[in-house]
Amino acid sequence: MDRCRQDKNLARCNCSYEPCSRKGICSECLAYHWSHQELPACLFPPAVERTYDRSLRKFISLYKDKC
Repeated sequence: MDRCRQDKNLARCNCSYEPCSRKGICSECLAYHWSHQELPACLFPPAVERTYDRSLRKFISLYKDKC
């Protein structure tokens, strides 16, 4: 992993889970969450992200009327 890119990704990462080893490594984060039928923190507003409910159901409930 290119350290420079990870640093840039960290600047945009809104994940509030402090011991996360995948912060800034978007491909690993996405693969991890998708394997749990979840989406990564960056797809949720900060207030919702802090609840750690990253389920597909939560995502759909947030954005279903925005299309």
